[in-house]
Amino acid sequence: MTIWVDADGCPVIREIEQTARRYAIRVVLLCDTNHVLHSGYSEIVVIGAGADAVDFALVNRCQAGDIVVTQDYGVAAMALARGSAAIHQSGEWYTDDNIDAMLFQRHQSGKQRRASGKHHLRGPRRRTKADDVRFAASLDRLIRQMRAE
Repeated sequence: MTIWVDADGCPVIREIEQTARRYAIRVVLLCDTNHVLHSGYSEIVVIGAGADAVDFALVNRCQAGDIVVTQDYGVAAMALARGSAAIHQSGEWYTDDNIDAMLFQRHQSGKQRRASGKHHLRGPRRRTKADDVRFAASLDRLIRQMRAE
């Protein structure tokens, strides 16, 4: 099992590494050349700049039985298709049961933004320590569930 992280802007790298260390799981952080990452635990792979370069590199590397951490629904869908588990940085698990609805909602939201001419929406709310704790607990549950299967 490897945990593959879409690390560009990922706010839970520390939580991923702490959880992975407890289970002795390999972690690979993928980022583009615009980001500088340092880790005493994870392997860092820098992917050349380009639209979606990190996303495609991650999907091409993940395998059945791995875990992918991403906030990108498209990456999650492709990871699920390869047999990997996928988890959002909020701790929500992407599953075969919910990914279609998530992709559809993303599509609808994009259509609404384009129709209204609004391209600069407020970002997500500020992340809290409770969010990080929730993510770590969810990742821990996912690892335990996968190991039990």
